[in-house]
Amino acid sequence: MYIIILTYQKDLSEVEKHLEAHRAYLDKHYASGHFVASGAQVPRVGGIILCKAGSRGEVETIIAQDPFYQHKIATYQVIEFTPTKFSEEFGKVVS
Repeated sequence: MYIIILTYQKDLSEVEKHLEAHRAYLDKHYASGHFVASGAQVPRVGGIILCKAGSRGEVETIIAQDPFYQHKIATYQVIEFTPTKFSEEFGKVVS
């Protein structure tokens, strides 16, 4: 499991220009089963994506498809972790 932390490098006006394409990218990876949860940081300085993938390389390939990445809107920090304790509902996601 991976936490992807996006940090905006451009003004929100530039973020907004690419937001529709970014949301389509999110939808694609929710449909594939890679993305589990996502949302904006508070305050709105970037976003967070919870990602299920087989390797860090796979995560990097997925990130490279993000319009925010392609247009240098955000930088990405990837944190790998192994869920060892979780709610029954979340267990359906990690199994």
